[in-house]
Amino acid sequence: MAVRQIGIMTAQMRAERSVGQIHVYDGLGKGKSQAALGVVLRSLGLGMVERETRILLLRFLKGPDREYAEDAAIAALQEGFPHLIDHVRTGRSEYFDSSAIIPFDRAEAERGWDIARGAMASGLYSVIVLDELNPVLDLGLLDTDRVVKDLKRKPEFMEVIVTGRGAPQQLIDIANLHSEMRPHDHPTAKEYGVTGIEIYTGDGKGKSTSALGRSLKAIGTGISRDKSHRVLIMQWLKGGTGYTEDAAIRALQQAYPHVVDHQRCGRDAIVWRGQQQEIDFIEAQRGWEIAQTAILSGIYKTIILDELNPTVDLELLPVEPICDTLLRKPKDTEIIITGRCFKQPAYFDLADVHSEMVCHKHYANEGVDLKRGVDF
Repeated sequence: MAVRQIGIMTAQMRAERSVGQIHVYDGLGKGKSQAALGVVLRSLGLGMVERETRILLLRFLKGPDREYAEDAAIAALQEGFPHLIDHVRTGRSEYFDSSAIIPFDRAEAERGWDIARGAMASGLYSVIVLDELNPVLDLGLLDTDRVVKDLKRKPEFMEVIVTGRGAPQQLIDIANLHSEMRPHDHPTAKEYGVTGIEIYTGDGKGKSTSALGRSLKAIGTGISRDKSHRVLIMQWLKGGTGYTEDAAIRALQQAYPHVVDHQRCGRDAIVWRGQQQEIDFIEAQRGWEIAQTAILSGIYKTIILDELNPTVDLELLPVEPICDTLLRKPKDTEIIITGRCFKQPAYFDLADVHSEMVCHKHYANEGVDLKRGVDF
């Protein structure tokens, strides 16, 4: 029987595509809009060093007079990268009740789609995020066939990211990437009395990008409260260069140099089960000592433990010290853990948010090259 493997591959040796793709993030789990914002951050990071990038964030079903989960993250993007991001909301300000659709809802959906069509026709944007378009289509507020037809006519280079629950099959059929965020419940988390631990795992795209979107939220929250919400991004199994998050982290550090700290550990090589080297254990432990100190210090409001899951799955770190540290973390410190794994470590029982990214479709599996600023 073949052994299922986990490996983290650099992107530096990969060919680069020039054709934009249509990404669809749906499902009941958390992380859809965060993943889209992570891709935006990555694109901005690339634009700072290679070519200018312009982004449109178009949010459906999110009226202008209410606060939403992504507001702080978007505020951080606009503060850090002025003149590069256009942000438009459509919809009611009150909570949307799908059982009581009114003409205003359809009018706002049409207004939003007119903006989207104009943006695609203009060719000004390299990335367009259509946040919560899926439920708009699912509710019949827009004609799905018309939307699909318009998306097919987008400029060749443009990336389009569609989020929200209930993506219709017609949209999935034309999508080049489809990642479903599937929620998992851990009732034991309440028994332990721990909150503020989020885990993103699975084979689909969106794990590390969701974590990066989460870091934006922490920074934006600090800006709104006139406080410094420091963020630590700790990465395992990534000792080289050319990883998918590099441009995004670079963008964060340049925009917020005194807020974001970044540490990585590991070899510039893929670590396979059964082929671990002594340096892999040393590097993993070095990374954990940094992370443990940061968690218990209370200095950071958000700590991303990127690729901790496969590190534990490869038995490079014992799980008991991780559980013990998470149980002792300050209440106001949020921990975001990412990475695929085949056997869930015990600390999953402490998570109050656990989203599995299920890969239904990925253009890389069809032989399509990855693209700088979007995939790496």
